[in-house]
Amino acid sequence: MVVQPGAILGRYKVESLIGRGGMGEVYRARDTTLGREVAIKALPGALATDPEKLSRFEREAHLLASLNHPHIAVLYGLERVDGVPFLAMELVPGESLAERLSRGPIPLEEALPLFRQISEALEAAHERGMVHRDLKPANVMVTPEGKVKVLDFGLAKALDEDPREGGISESPTNTYGATRAGVVLGTASYMSPEQARGKKVDARTDIWALGAVMYEALTGKKAFPGETVTDVLAAILKNEPEWEALPPGTPFLLRTLLKRCLQKDPARRLHHAADVRIEIEEATAVPEAAVASAGKRSMAPWNLGAVMALGVGAMLWALWPRPAPPSAPPLRLSAELGTDASLMSERAGPSAILSPDGALLAFVARRGPDALPQLYVRRLEELQASPLPGTEGASNPFFSPDSQWIAFFAAGDLKKVAVTGGAAVTLCEAPDDRGGSWGEDGTIVFTPAAAVGVGLLRVSSAGGTPEVLTKPDPDAGEVTHRWPQVLPGGTGVIFTASATMGNFDDATVVAQPFPGSSNKILLRGGYHGRYLPSGHLVYIRDGTLIAAAFDLDRLEVTGEPTPVVQGVTSSTLSAGAQFAYSDRGALVYVPGENAEFSIDWVDSAGKMEPLRAVPALYFNPRFSPDGRRLAMDIHDRNQGDVWVYEWEVDTLSRLTFDPALDMRPIWTPDGRRIAFASERADKRTLNLYWQRADGTGEAERLTESKNGQSPASWHPSGKFLAFTEVSPQTGTADVMILEVEGSEDSGWKPGQATVLLNAPFDENHPEFSPDGRWLAYQSNESGRNEVYVRPFPGPGGKWQVSTGGGIAPMWSRIRREFFYHALDDRIMVASYTVDEDSFRAEKPRLWSERRIPVRRSVRTFDLHPDGQRFALVKAPETADTQGHVVLILNFFDYLRQIAPAQESR
Repeated sequence: MVVQPGAILGRYKVESLIGRGGMGEVYRARDTTLGREVAIKALPGALATDPEKLSRFEREAHLLASLNHPHIAVLYGLERVDGVPFLAMELVPGESLAERLSRGPIPLEEALPLFRQISEALEAAHERGMVHRDLKPANVMVTPEGKVKVLDFGLAKALDEDPREGGISESPTNTYGATRAGVVLGTASYMSPEQARGKKVDARTDIWALGAVMYEALTGKKAFPGETVTDVLAAILKNEPEWEALPPGTPFLLRTLLKRCLQKDPARRLHHAADVRIEIEEATAVPEAAVASAGKRSMAPWNLGAVMALGVGAMLWALWPRPAPPSAPPLRLSAELGTDASLMSERAGPSAILSPDGALLAFVARRGPDALPQLYVRRLEELQASPLPGTEGASNPFFSPDSQWIAFFAAGDLKKVAVTGGAAVTLCEAPDDRGGSWGEDGTIVFTPAAAVGVGLLRVSSAGGTPEVLTKPDPDAGEVTHRWPQVLPGGTGVIFTASATMGNFDDATVVAQPFPGSSNKILLRGGYHGRYLPSGHLVYIRDGTLIAAAFDLDRLEVTGEPTPVVQGVTSSTLSAGAQFAYSDRGALVYVPGENAEFSIDWVDSAGKMEPLRAVPALYFNPRFSPDGRRLAMDIHDRNQGDVWVYEWEVDTLSRLTFDPALDMRPIWTPDGRRIAFASERADKRTLNLYWQRADGTGEAERLTESKNGQSPASWHPSGKFLAFTEVSPQTGTADVMILEVEGSEDSGWKPGQATVLLNAPFDENHPEFSPDGRWLAYQSNESGRNEVYVRPFPGPGGKWQVSTGGGIAPMWSRIRREFFYHALDDRIMVASYTVDEDSFRAEKPRLWSERRIPVRRSVRTFDLHPDGQRFALVKAPETADTQGHVVLILNFFDYLRQIAPAQESR
């Protein structure tokens, strides 16, 4: 539509042409009714001939009119003249950002307020479900007072060829109908890669465009230049911006923000304009916050819940690029989680971690005892944390190197989730992990299970089939590798190795260089080692964080070990520890000591009562056939032994006294003997033994094997013992049967162990039914742990009982009921019927709403013979209700002062 000055369009009198663009001509006009100046956007005449496009345009116009925001130009109305539509819009005084950039780049102090206002406009529109699709400097007006107004929200979509499909037609660069002729005009430089590829777009396309606009504003150059449209699109798809062109004084936080906005993969890009706004505000506020906090350090430690702004200011000042000042003392802050959930600090590994860029605190917590734990994320400049949906059951999280993703373990799998939220992605199976680390090359190294003979695996961060990276060497005194950390540059990995399961006081911290060199012991008598960018190796010993100067090139400790933080929650049973760090020099840890447990009763109503309140490291509880005694293994920092607890009279008696590890007791059906696993014959391998339950006589060996073994269940006849053994071929657990002949009078003679189940996946926790006809067990043959039942001794098929995952099957002795632990930490029960050759279980139902966290590698609960209640090994309330962590700022500077580097020894 061509409009001449002086023309009357309804109540609007056209005064002059302002400009032309892909959306049509724009005129200055006067509203003769209200007496105000407006902008008239006369749209392409071909629009009126397409009813579908016209209807879509009207819908978008109605949405645009509903946006009421100070940084979005107001749409006054949609009018028609001679059937051709036009828009009456707010006339914004000043100049466009494109006009401003024609004079050169914008100084940082002027640019940051503009960026913040643009992000606020996008945030408001995205919350209403509107995507701009056409964000570019020409669509950003700046008033003489420096106020931003963003123009043309949603109009690119309204004029699209087909809004249901992505395509170049969605580009802000097209004139109406130009796509059909293969013409792309004007502003291809601001297209996202998904636009350039013709894919469907969403709010993340606006995030990309905003990043391109900010880059251009700071540098005076387009982020993706080219002589032709084809050159520009190729640069968008393949090239990175010239980051060196950013002004030297550009804050680190702003540089990081630009890179996050211009991630080519939309899944790795910032998802929400609110996140961009927050980052811009953070970059804007750093100098002021630093000044405000500079004179306050004598107040440490602070309560971050009361003075979070000052504490964060100090942290951000510590991260701000500037000439190195004199070393500052460490600043300790007690930081509230920012949510009413409780930290899961009784878990084996870190439950609170810092992002590498130091901006985020991620942690695992749960809201109440009946809730599943899940991941929360808190920006350190904010007081509140946000849960990440889809992370229920999470444990042992760790960040990606770019701080955009969090990997974690849940329901027997390794998963990842974006820090901004979205669906959690399953990468591979990890049935009972012991930590992981994300390398700079996109490879994740992790320990899939806490079992004898299990080493490190590695898998792509995109998912796939893991490959073996390390195997414990029994000849070198190793039975397990766990808690890996990929070293900077991907030059190798360090991890904790031990010759004893369940006692890591004798552990070593080991380095494995890449590619394929032999392992190198870095230190002995410590665990959970981590290399810090300060040039130090830190590790745990006796609940204390120890640091020593470390040469990364030679993989060699070069300084004397120095205690730096006492009272770090840790575990000599798992070698896990509750500390983590950021690359910017901060440390976070959970205060506490080695966690000890109580034993409680729990019934189907969820009621809990003390069974044994005296704290200790209890594991693998098993009731005697009469239910009056409870056998278990109890650990201290020196060894683990089997004990028997007569709970009715509160008497605890030690059954085994050998200095080697004794664990996992199993009662014989008559209650006279207890079988258990022990390392007494070979300090590196668990084999099977048994002993009289009254403590008389000596322990007798039942098996001899170089493979780790664990007893599980006695057949009601007392003639067969089901146990598991780690296969040296597959590294997975097999179900074995040991036949025992004889009697108490004539003596017992163990036979040769035979294989019952040895598929190339884990088969664990075999349990005989009360009548001995059936064997229940768990297997991950489907890709996750499920509970199955099969006839014993066979032949016959198998029946899956669990649904949605399950472990640790148990049989009721008083009724035909079958229990197991679901992957959501609740106990399930299923009734069953049998005939001569088949087993039929009904649909499992909840036994109790109470969630009962368990450790996959050890048994932490057992069903009493009355079938009404369980004995549960429970973490203390102080750990379960932990609501804060400790942050130490300037930690790297502190390490350099107290543990300086020395010459290699």
